[in-house]
Amino acid sequence: MARDGHQFAAYLAPAAGTPRGAIVVLQEIFGVNAHIRAVTEQYAAAGFLAIAPALFDRIGRNIELGYGPKDMEQGTGYRLQLDEAKVLLDISAAINVVRHAGRVAVVGFCWGGQQAWIAAATLPVHAAVGYYTSRVWEKLDRVPACPILLHYGERDQNIPPERIAQVHAACPAAQIYMYPADHGFNCNARAAYDAPSAALAWQRTQDFLKQHIG
Repeated sequence: MARDGHQFAAYLAPAAGTPRGAIVVLQEIFGVNAHIRAVTEQYAAAGFLAIAPALFDRIGRNIELGYGPKDMEQGTGYRLQLDEAKVLLDISAAINVVRHAGRVAVVGFCWGGQQAWIAAATLPVHAAVGYYTSRVWEKLDRVPACPILLHYGERDQNIPPERIAQVHAACPAAQIYMYPADHGFNCNARAAYDAPSAALAWQRTQDFLKQHIG
């Protein structure tokens, strides 16, 4: 339950063994679908208590979308209906659920990456990771207060190099990596999936979390 009384679903994956810390996985505009659940399980298998809050529950329950043009249009419509302050209430509630496991990081994808950037600036988290974070350049007044790692695809036409340069200028301490891939390269359900880039990003993310979370 968020502080305003909103009750929402979340996918919770217990850590394998004693938790090293906690991860809050922040969805794309496609909801907490099979890919986001798989990512949450991936972090759990790596030793973290992991949770993926259903941020679209303020619009409708059980929203899960695919990756076609109609899904993209529908998901964008849902995103535009959300109030940023209320999304942060939901992320904060998810952090409170898992923080007993230790230090907390947020990991977001696309729109969720933008929310991870905002959360890193405003909520009590110890690290943040963003994959192909969308429209962060619109939130540069909120500079992360914790270490942040960002993964981008060189062929991502949605996020041109000049935008990434803006992000880096606003937060020089951010670790930014580029990959020979397109938007969505970490998702094996998408045509843009790039296994070598996803594997390298995962290794870098694990090294980053080990340094800042445990």
